[in-house]
Amino acid sequence: MPMEAADIERLIKQALPDATVELVDTAGDKDHWSAKVVSEAFRGKSRVQQHQMVYDALKGHMGGVLHALALQTAVPD
Repeated sequence: MPMEAADIERLIKQALPDATVELVDTAGDKDHWSAKVVSEAFRGKSRVQQHQMVYDALKGHMGGVLHALALQTAVPD
């Protein structure tokens, strides 16, 4: 069962309340997403740590209901 954009955004914002989340369904199947997540919580963290924070927020859905996620993270300007 595919994952809706609203569900992905909700999970990310539960873990990172200040996050700005932009999602694109790259294949039109709700299984392959591209996400840009901007959060102050990423400041001072390595790119790997930032991505781990997002994957942790998705609570194990990666590789299951959420097949693929191309992830870009950043801190606010």
